Amino acid sequence: MAGESTTNGNGGRQPKAYPAPASFCVTLAKSGDCRRISCDSLGGLNSVLEFSKVAWANYTVDDIRVQGEEVAQSLGFSQGLVSKLVESQFSEYEDRDTELGLMVPAVTVKNLQVVVNPLVILMRKGLILTMASGEVFRLVRFSRYADTFFRKIPKTASWQDALTLTLIRILDENNDRNFDHLREIETQADDLSKDLLDPKTSMSKIGPTIYNTKHALITYMNVLWSTLDVVNSLRYGDAEVITDTKKILERITVLSADLTTHLELSEHMSEVLASGLEVLQTIYNNQLQMLNNRLAFLATWLAIVGTAVLVPNTLATIYGIPAVSEHLSYGFAMASLIIVSLLSMVAVYLVIAWKGWMPQGDW
Repeated sequence: MAGESTTNGNGGRQPKAYPAPASFCVTLAKSGDCRRISCDSLGGLNSVLEFSKVAWANYTVDDIRVQGEEVAQSLGFSQGLVSKLVESQFSEYEDRDTELGLMVPAVTVKNLQVVVNPLVILMRKGLILTMASGEVFRLVRFSRYADTFFRKIPKTASWQDALTLTLIRILDENNDRNFDHLREIETQADDLSKDLLDPKTSMSKIGPTIYNTKHALITYMNVLWSTLDVVNSLRYGDAEVITDTKKILERITVLSADLTTHLELSEHMSEVLASGLEVLQTIYNNQLQMLNNRLAFLATWLAIVGTAVLVPNTLATIYGIPAVSEHLSYGFAMASLIIVSLLSMVAVYLVIAWKGWMPQGDW
């Protein structure tokens, strides 16, 4: 994913998918000549590296723990270096004096599902090796222009300078691809804001969406923090394979500044989502209060109507007694029932109003 992107249906920017680069090696000879060779098989690569000032080898493996260890040992790295790196969740920094191992996260986001895969970077004198699984689409642009990049390295530069410049270029492209996926989260957050504006949107839809968006953002921020830890280790460490040239080290400081900026953007988005949760809670409480008001209003009038029915019903029962009904006329019975019904309704209503039990607010 080389900085190119496409526009999705919601107007957001999504990274354009590229196939992962095949296993290859680009070498810069001491004479200044560049050479690109395929390294699908490990045999014979060491003889080429022997006459190189600096080389970058990239391998795509199925199992980073097993195959990555085999590739690393075949190219002269110590046993257990890859295993040590991949033990960590997101990132790792391992300095063994004559060799340096890094693991940085390569993140992809699709429909708020954040997937983090390791990108392993190993360095020793004259060689930088990158390894990742086939699911990681990284370093595509650099793989296309690595020959040109190596040709621009000054002939007077030491192998530490050349390795550090190459490492910075690799980390920068990986960071750019990680930054691209923040746009996916931003797009989902924008869709969520649209749903919050619609009062008819179901709370059962908004709640999980807010949680998934915030969870994706937290995972993404963990990725940025992990990458920043590795970059800071490069800045403040004193690895033998890293240059001491201040001008080159300043580029690592730029990487750190970019990561810090995106962390600030992510934290700001997290605050926006937190306010969205507060809005959701307010909406839910208002709806619940309106429902309670409706139920209280209904219960109050049911009490009034029930009283209006109960009292006349009791009186009608008394009128139904033969000893009483013989002495009552039909007109008197009906008039008394109507008057008693009205008086009981008014009396109950006045008592409820006087006690302040009549529900107030929106119904």
